[in-house]
Amino acid sequence: MTQTTAPARHSNWFVLVAALFVTCLVVSNIIAVKLIDIAGFILPAAIIIFPVSYILGDVLTEVYGYGRARQVIWLGFLCNLVAVIAIAFGGLLPAAGFWGGQEAYDTILGTVPRILAASFIAYLVGELVNAWVLARLKVAMEGRHLWIRTIGSTLVGQLLDSAIFITIAFAGIMPGEVLVGAVITQWLVKSAYEALATPLTYAAVGFLKRADDVDVYDRDLRFRPFTLSE
Repeated sequence: MTQTTAPARHSNWFVLVAALFVTCLVVSNIIAVKLIDIAGFILPAAIIIFPVSYILGDVLTEVYGYGRARQVIWLGFLCNLVAVIAIAFGGLLPAAGFWGGQEAYDTILGTVPRILAASFIAYLVGELVNAWVLARLKVAMEGRHLWIRTIGSTLVGQLLDSAIFITIAFAGIMPGEVLVGAVITQWLVKSAYEALATPLTYAAVGFLKRADDVDVYDRDLRFRPFTLSE
C-alpha cells in the first residue's frame, strides 16, 4: 500500500514505537553522565541506547512519513524537557536530615546549562535532518534500497548531532584536535551501531507496513521543522 499522507488515526503500533523512541531519548540523557572506555575509546554510556532513537526514527519516517516522525521528535523534546525540569526541582528541594545522598544526586543528575543546551540543539537538528533526508531518499529511490537510505540518512544526522553537541559543549575546553577526534569517534560509532542493526530495521519496517497497511511517500515534502501539522 502506497500513501502520500499518514493515516488520520494513530495505530497501537505507532504509539508503541513513539513511546520507545521517547524512552530511549530520556534514558540516554540520564545515563550520559557516565563515561565508559571501550577499546581505548572514551564514550558516554548513552552510546548503548541513544542510537536506538535514530533507528526508531528511521522506522517512523519510512512507514508513517516525515510528518508523523517530526511530531514524535518534538514529543521527545518535550518529554526530555519535563524530565530535566523535574530532576532539577527535585535537586533543589530540601533533603531529609538522615538522607546523605544529595551530593551523589547532584553529581549524577545535576545538569550543566551548556551541556544541556548542546544536547537539546544537537538532538533536534540531528533527528529532524535525519528524517528529512530519509524521506527524500525514499521518494528518489522509489522505496528501494532501504539499507542505503537508513545508513545514508544516519551518516548525515549523526554527523550533525555529534558535531553540534561536542562543539557547543566543549569548544574552548578541549584542544581543537581532541574536539575533532571526539566528533569523528562518536559519529563513526553511532553510525556503525545503526548499520549493524539494519536487519532489525528491515524486520520492524516490514512488520509495521503489513500490520498497519501503510507505506507513506512524502512526494511534496518541504523541510518545515517547526510545525506539528502533517
